[in-house]
Amino acid sequence: MNRIKEALEDKGIKQTWLAEKLRKSYNMMNGYVQNRQQPRLEILNDIARILEIDVKALIVSSKNK
Repeated sequence: MNRIKEALEDKGIKQTWLAEKLRKSYNMMNGYVQNRQQPRLEILNDIARILEIDVKALIVSSKNK
């Protein structure tokens, strides 16, 4: 699971903007945001860099489950 949706909301950024920055389709980005698909680690790193946050802020720990 990821926290991309929450990070975008916190920053006031639309997923269409992020999709353009990553050169990904809206459908791919929507899959990430809705947790239907999980991005590769390098994509998570790119998202964190673009949003100027720590990559750890995009990851939900499964340790507590």
